[in-house]
Amino acid sequence: MKNYYIILLAIFDFNILLADNNVVFFVKSALQNNPKINAERENLKAIKQNENISRSEFLPSLTISGSQSSTETSNILDHSGTRSGDTKRNTETTKISVDQKIFQGFQGYNNFKKSRLEFEKAKNEFKQVEQETILNSVSAYYDLIFKNKNKDFNLANVDLFERQVESDRSRLQKGEISLTDLAQSESSLAGAQAAFIKAESEFVSAIAEFERINRINAPKKLNDSFDLSFKMPKSLKNALELSNNNNPSLAIARINLAISEKELNVEKAKLSPSATINYSKTENKDLSATVDEDEQETVKATVTWPIIQGGKNFSSIKKFKHKKEKNALLLEDKENEIKTQTASSWSFFQSAESVLASTEAQLKAAEIANEGITLEYDSGSTRTTLEVIQSRSLLLEARISNAEAKKDFIISKMKLLNQVGELDLKAFKTP
Repeated sequence: MKNYYIILLAIFDFNILLADNNVVFFVKSALQNNPKINAERENLKAIKQNENISRSEFLPSLTISGSQSSTETSNILDHSGTRSGDTKRNTETTKISVDQKIFQGFQGYNNFKKSRLEFEKAKNEFKQVEQETILNSVSAYYDLIFKNKNKDFNLANVDLFERQVESDRSRLQKGEISLTDLAQSESSLAGAQAAFIKAESEFVSAIAEFERINRINAPKKLNDSFDLSFKMPKSLKNALELSNNNNPSLAIARINLAISEKELNVEKAKLSPSATINYSKTENKDLSATVDEDEQETVKATVTWPIIQGGKNFSSIKKFKHKKEKNALLLEDKENEIKTQTASSWSFFQSAESVLASTEAQLKAAEIANEGITLEYDSGSTRTTLEVIQSRSLLLEARISNAEAKKDFIISKMKLLNQVGELDLKAFKTP
């Protein structure tokens, strides 16, 4: 029993570790619990049934019907005025009917193909929502990390200025600095406190957004690492090829055109002749005073050919021709749009990488400058209070910019993968 509790504790600790450090853990939670993607999942199941519905058009239909009646006759008089006795009859009728469609001008075939296309469209719509959920989940996770670091940076800045104000008050008493220098330090402390309050408020908002998207409590301890690898396109050409093949919005536009073609074929088929065959068997009991029961079997073939319906069918054909042309134009526009968006996503990914490198260099230089200026100021050299304040402000700005650039670099990867239709759990590289 003791070992059992140890195992449970180990599993519990492992889950906490996952929740604190593994972004995939939160992505899976969002994919499983987010209402929007669950609603799309149910919609996909519903659309799937359209295939079975359209397939039923090719299969025979069986109908069983029955009736029972009771008739009582009284006051029966013949031509001579003689009264007959009252009569009572119970009649039962049972009928079995089988109908089979033989030919519909390929109307059923095109409806079946249309239902399959609609299911493919629903799958791409689900993929859209899935990718959007993953993007939002990861964005919320890394925004939470960034806002937490931003809060910590500002808190550390407040601590530094509090120590500086205490130090400057002591130095003012010794006559080493002026009252103006102390006022500058106190003003900077007030500004740092205001910035910390703002950062803390943004962190609280980030927690709420994280929990809304991922449907799980935000981790109490955050992994400050921005290291996350994806299987990225190798070049712009590769990205354009992937988006052309995998982008769900583009796939939906193509499917819409194919659906409109099937709809047009269905309307044309309505002008064609159709044939059905029917077999029925009827059993009647207590038909009359002379017949107790009988059975009837009927085989009936029916051919119909609509000739004129007031122009309704011809107008419907024209309507779906225009709809097809509309979808063809929308597809052309969507192809151009996806090319432009993919190129923009690729450019954003490349620029985000460059910005990250620049902020890393900026941060390194700011750290060196602040350390040197602070040491010189503390040693009583010619460095002024204003120079110390400026160096600390530049260091804070560099730290925040670098953390934000790390977040933006990851998000740029996610947006590019979303654009090329490759954003799923397989995109995350596992160590």
